[in-house]
Amino acid sequence: MTPRERVLSVLQQEKPDQVPWFGDLDYWATALVERGQRPAQFKQSAAYIDWHRELGVGFYLQGQFPFRTVIENCDIRAWREGARRLREIRTPRGTLRECWTYMPASFTEGPTEYLVKSERDLAAYRYLYENTHYEPDHAFTERRQSQIAEMGLLLCYLPKSPLMQMIALDAGIMAVTTAHMNAPDELAHTVAVIRKKHEQGARIALQSPAEVLMIPENLSSEVLGLTFFEKFVQSYHQEWATRISQAGKYACIHLDGTLRGLLRQECALGLSFIEAMTPAPVGDLAIEEWPAWRGDSDTIFWGGIPGVYFTDLVDEAEFERHVKQVLAVMRTEPRYVLGVADQVPPDGLVRRVKRVRELVDAFGRYE
Repeated sequence: MTPRERVLSVLQQEKPDQVPWFGDLDYWATALVERGQRPAQFKQSAAYIDWHRELGVGFYLQGQFPFRTVIENCDIRAWREGARRLREIRTPRGTLRECWTYMPASFTEGPTEYLVKSERDLAAYRYLYENTHYEPDHAFTERRQSQIAEMGLLLCYLPKSPLMQMIALDAGIMAVTTAHMNAPDELAHTVAVIRKKHEQGARIALQSPAEVLMIPENLSSEVLGLTFFEKFVQSYHQEWATRISQAGKYACIHLDGTLRGLLRQECALGLSFIEAMTPAPVGDLAIEEWPAWRGDSDTIFWGGIPGVYFTDLVDEAEFERHVKQVLAVMRTEPRYVLGVADQVPPDGLVRRVKRVRELVDAFGRYE
């Protein structure tokens, strides 16, 4: 069977010949491009899918939003200062400013100044969203659709849930928590404003060619917590899991942090699968414990190999042991997809990625 046939079998609650193996190689590829080891447009090209084919890895994830964001009635200035990327947004209700700093050692950037710093910024932040809208942009999705062939799935993103937009990108957990303590009604109003706009983007994603739609939350149970989840996030996930399913597509979320605290709750929402799940010893839940946390849900679990296991920070014996241990659980029933939790890092080893294919062929057939 092909990678696509295997993963579709599992998603359709059927049994393929072996456990599907799908890996997120985007971060690794980014580093290769920036080192000059791959051409600038490598990740957008058919050669990127060929690379997955050569490595024996199914393709599914490349962060593609099938819409573009349009902001009106705000004075926006964006500029760079060395490694720093800055943006300032002037509104009639105040000025917002953010800074993201690039870290060359890790080929990524992180927020060193959030757009929203406290509840005092919420009025301006709401104005920003009140004057934001989304327009369809399916060109790359359609091009990618023609490239994938037998290697996997076409996946696009919905917008994040409003609170996770704030926690992950625009405000951080400390500012959100402080706003919840000091101005809970205003925070709730802000979340409602964002949700109205994000639902516009989600409706566009629903009409895209993608067969899988992800809410790209970057959830971790100890960061979000049950209170915030139930108050601000749960209904968004449930609504869009239902609407995606009704549209004949597969719905998923990205849960790449700690699992205890949110896994059971997410399994109850009607998602097709939960992706990038990280087991012990890196995560907080052993692979053998996963079935009990699924309960009566049909939700498929996708993940299992922490990213660090693809580097020489983990020795060969431990790598082999872990992959075999994960496969021993996953081959018991077709309710898993073996994946990377959550990405092969910049110092990933080609031999490790190829070795997973060999181990799946040898130890991934169903019992």
